[in-house]
Amino acid sequence: MVLPPPPSQPPPGVLGRRSVLLGTAVWCLGTAGCSGGAQSSPAPTSPGARSRTPSAASPTGPASASGSSSGAASPAATLPEAVPWRPGPGEIEPAAKLAAVRLVEALGTWPAGQGGREAAAARVASLGVSESIASQLAAEAGSLAPSADTAVVRVIDAQYGGILSDTASVLVVCDQPTLAGSAVHHGGTTVDVRLSLGSGGWAVTGLHPAAPGPAKTLDSAARDVLAQSRIELPPASVADIRSGAVHDSVLRAMLQLAGTYRLSVSVVRSGHPLDVFGTDRPSDHPLGRAFDVWRIDGRPVVDPATSRSLITGFMRAAASAGSYNVGGPVQLTGGATANQFFSDNTHHDHVHVGFSS
Repeated sequence: MVLPPPPSQPPPGVLGRRSVLLGTAVWCLGTAGCSGGAQSSPAPTSPGARSRTPSAASPTGPASASGSSSGAASPAATLPEAVPWRPGPGEIEPAAKLAAVRLVEALGTWPAGQGGREAAAARVASLGVSESIASQLAAEAGSLAPSADTAVVRVIDAQYGGILSDTASVLVVCDQPTLAGSAVHHGGTTVDVRLSLGSGGWAVTGLHPAAPGPAKTLDSAARDVLAQSRIELPPASVADIRSGAVHDSVLRAMLQLAGTYRLSVSVVRSGHPLDVFGTDRPSDHPLGRAFDVWRIDGRPVVDPATSRSLITGFMRAAASAGSYNVGGPVQLTGGATANQFFSDNTHHDHVHVGFSS
């Protein structure tokens, strides 16, 4: 199923030693009200309790190859309110994720009359980024900067594509409704945000937005995945599957796992680093041979309150579904091969499920 718009984020957890206060503006869009970014947001709704009936804030039609859907005019012609993402408990280096997310929110959210690269660069500069870097990042926005009168980014998840001592990749997975004239269009993308750590904290150095490619005729496994209500897919992952570039091994594993679990997928193919972060080894993701899951049965993998048995059970089930390379926050033993299971800081916030073919 197409993933519903992200729920409001829970209150932030305790930030790490390098945490910095990163502000962001919340714009009034359409006739929606404004709220202060410092207000606490209600707890997320369980996916099982969500209606699949389209609403003004959820997709109304098939997503395009870019992750957008061909939206129809909304009677009120308004967009949902911008809700700043906040890290929850259990995060490693939450300041890195905040820096990446605030940058994406600033680039992808604008009121009437504030579209275009120059205005985007000004919004980025308002976060304290130098004018030259702000201009560079605005030029790299890609699918985060669709043609529209107004837009609002609502972050679904922020997970690591890789984290080392002084560099990181944060994959910002987002829903992005836009308003063009009187028509609300429901889209979104995933952005691989690169950061470096300096004396002033984590700073964004580059953006790599998803580019899924054009849609193609789908086989039955791809159609079944898109129709499966127990598999939640963000816009870029929907477009990945519709592009026909995702291997059947991935699709079959998703369907098998959905027989036992509700999966909230964060990344499939596009929007992920081409190489395993910090190495020159090709990642299985851009080859269409892997997917990441950030939430299982409605419980975030990163949350310390999520049962470890739920996560380990899912990891073992992924291995049983054919994955040769299962990574997560727990180091498991007893795999079919010595390296079938792995764990590191990058995978403390999601489960990676990879395939050799």
